[in-house]
Amino acid sequence: MNSPAKKRVAKRKSVERISLTNITTLLHFEKIAGKASLVDASSTGFLLQIERKDLLPEHLRQNLSIESVEGEPVVMVIEQMDLELSGRIARTKYIGKGIFEVAVDFSDDAPEYWRECLFDLLS
Repeated sequence: MNSPAKKRVAKRKSVERISLTNITTLLHFEKIAGKASLVDASSTGFLLQIERKDLLPEHLRQNLSIESVEGEPVVMVIEQMDLELSGRIARTKYIGKGIFEVAVDFSDDAPEYWRECLFDLLS
């Protein structure tokens, strides 16, 4: 018998909108957005909300889908902590009123203890 694949499950928590800046793809070294809000976090990743007006490439601003950036490695800065985060865009979704949700998984090289500490700090 084959057992079903294990899913990574981590405790999640909503956070009070934390500002992120300079969301940049590492594949093309192109800024995707000038700013975003971190709205949900876990030890495995985080959820961003990006307003259409903050998307920098014109081809992203003109569409109701930004799934073309899914899978791309990105880097961004939490301004309040002067902390640079890196990860991979796991999924994107247009939620309406000019706002996109972007789920980012932490990069594989981020140690688990570091991710847990950041998760605790974001409460």
